[in-house]
Amino acid sequence: MELISSKDGVPIACWHGGVGETLLLVHGTSGDHFAWAPVLATLERHFNVWTIDRRGRGHSGDANRYALERECEDIAAVIDAIGGTVHLLGHSFGGLCALEAANLTSNIGGLVLYEPPISLAGSGWSAELDRSMQTLLDAGNREGALLLFFRDIVKTPSHEIAAMQAGLHWPERIAAAHTIHRELQSIDRYVFEPFRFHALRIPVLLLLGGESPSRRHLIAETLHQALACSAIKILPGQQHSAMRTAPDLFAHEVVKFLNVRGLRTLSGADHHG
Repeated sequence: MELISSKDGVPIACWHGGVGETLLLVHGTSGDHFAWAPVLATLERHFNVWTIDRRGRGHSGDANRYALERECEDIAAVIDAIGGTVHLLGHSFGGLCALEAANLTSNIGGLVLYEPPISLAGSGWSAELDRSMQTLLDAGNREGALLLFFRDIVKTPSHEIAAMQAGLHWPERIAAAHTIHRELQSIDRYVFEPFRFHALRIPVLLLLGGESPSRRHLIAETLHQALACSAIKILPGQQHSAMRTAPDLFAHEVVKFLNVRGLRTLSGADHHG
């Protein structure tokens, strides 16, 4: 593990291993770097893979005041500290952070976004859920807040929740549950402005679960129309957590996209691939 200082001085914990071009993985809400465990060994056979704990969890630091912009600066700081060209993969909220980070550094080669939540429309998020989560956190019931998030916001199937609860890393998810509310509030306030990304010419792969809710399909199409060098790839039979539920499929699509030929094909297109 090593620590890289972000723009505001918060230390971001990083791990890396593998061979080849550099790939930075950014996890989603409730997780930390362990979220990539099912696909890490496969990806490390193709890339020098870096993982991080986003601020507020695991071995990374935090700040007294939270803002989405700081998360995006964290990613850009890590990329610039690594040096050279870095491919970037972000899942869920980590995908939103990765998308915004792409406007903060010129050192990104290829960008993979797996269902970034640029809007909570259609998720069931409401003022009532907002209050319920805050009440649970105020009472110290982090596991209750975590379950509320998976059941009522992400709409995770019950068998997937049960599998996570039985897994080794459920305690770490509980420990990071206090960060869920602030991230949901950030998404709720976020306004996607396509014009801000018109100059972004790096190749972008939008991964999408074939069984994911329609709102995630709408978000993918919105991003596809806004990002000049983008392509949508459907993961058949999957929803929001293919790195756990179909790790071989997930890793295959990432490797296929980030190989030199795939990147050149998409970046050479006049518009969408």
